[in-house]
Amino acid sequence: EVQLVESGGGSVQVGGSPRLSCAASRVTDARFCMGWFRQAPGKGREGVATIEMYGTTNYADPVRGRFTISQDNALNTLYLQMNSLKPEDTAVYYCAANLGAVCGGTWSLTGNYRYWGQGTQVTVS
Repeated sequence: EVQLVESGGGSVQVGGSPRLSCAASRVTDARFCMGWFRQAPGKGREGVATIEMYGTTNYADPVRGRFTISQDNALNTLYLQMNSLKPEDTAVYYCAANLGAVCGGTWSLTGNYRYWGQGTQVTVS
C-alpha cells in the first residue's frame, strides 16, 4: 500500500515562498502520476500541479508561474515550491498518486488518484 505524508505547511505572509514536501513510500511502479491538490474552506478539492516519471508537468492556471512541482526519485519525495503566495492560496494541500498510468489531460480530476496524503494546512495572511 502506497503511503504519502505531507509536510511544510503553516502560516505564511503574503508574498512568502514555502516549500511543501510529500514523502512517498512503496512507489515502485515505473509509470506514475503524482501531484498536489488543495481544498479551501467551503470549496471542492482542486488540482494544483502534477508530475510524471520523466518530468512532464501540469499546472492549474491560478498557480502557473508561481508554483513549481518537482520530484526526487532517489528519496521518493515530491515537492511543491510555492512563491508569491496570495491569500487565495490558503487551503489544505494534499499529495496524491496514481500508479501505472500517466497524468494525461484529465490530471486535475481527483477520481484519477488512488492514494492520498492526510493534507497539510497552508494559511496566507
